[in-house]
Amino acid sequence: MSFSVPGYTVFERLGTGARATIWLVADQRTGEQFALKRVVRRATDDNRYLVQAETDYEIARQLNHPYLRKSFQIRRLRRFFKLREIQILMEYVDGRTLEEIGPLGTHGLLGVFSRVAAGLDALHQLGYVHTDIKPNNIMLGRDGEVKIIDFGQSCRIGHIKGRIQGTPDYIAPEQVERRLPLDQRTDVFNLGATLYWAVTGRRYPTVLQSRKRPTGIDLAGPREAVPPEEINPNVPAALSRLIMDCCRQNPKERPANMTEVIRRLEVAQHILDKNEATLTGPAVRGKRGPMQAASNPTGGSAA
Repeated sequence: MSFSVPGYTVFERLGTGARATIWLVADQRTGEQFALKRVVRRATDDNRYLVQAETDYEIARQLNHPYLRKSFQIRRLRRFFKLREIQILMEYVDGRTLEEIGPLGTHGLLGVFSRVAAGLDALHQLGYVHTDIKPNNIMLGRDGEVKIIDFGQSCRIGHIKGRIQGTPDYIAPEQVERRLPLDQRTDVFNLGATLYWAVTGRRYPTVLQSRKRPTGIDLAGPREAVPPEEINPNVPAALSRLIMDCCRQNPKERPANMTEVIRRLEVAQHILDKNEATLTGPAVRGKRGPMQAASNPTGGSAA
């Protein structure tokens, strides 16, 4: 570690990202812990990472919702009048990302994704779309909290981006084509693709998948996806249909908003609860099946 933050003690590195590192820090007066995102310009073309950090802060500082990670301060470090580094003081989450944990059991998963959808709905109410929902941007705390993180690629509802932004295995078609404005249904697709991975362990076949190619990406037309219930028999048909509807190529054919997604997740949860009660009976209802989540799925610390 070769940096310091005035007024804070820097402890350990929690994670890394594109040109960014996340550190655990504590206020030297109060002892309160925070996560510090540090984005450093390493090359002449790194300006976009600094711009994303600015976007992350500008949106996250407006947030006041239990499922959205808030930012508190930003520090811009310059050398010879040129921006060299950005440090963002953020809410600390004692837990791990969904990607680190791996696919959850169906029961635990529905509760997590209902909260993710509620967080996204709150973001939409502020006029923004996240545009990069994926397992690595969903954190599960050891105390059961759920947090959506990283708003660096977020934008105003109705915005059309000039370049492709998003994560290939979860990206919506309109993010690749860059002709249609991005709106709530873009996040619906990203969430659906994340749900697909969470219940099947497989990536949804998007139009822009990450593959070992010289270009780093593979542009292709829409691929046929296998419904989740055909891969994992523990997935109820109602949940499988929701996931497939979220991932429709045409935004108009997807659920219109997160309120609809939450309603359908609740229906799937009701079906799971009813099936469990019917199959197990009261004597063994507390036992966990192979697809149920552990009571403490995180077991560690991260950003």
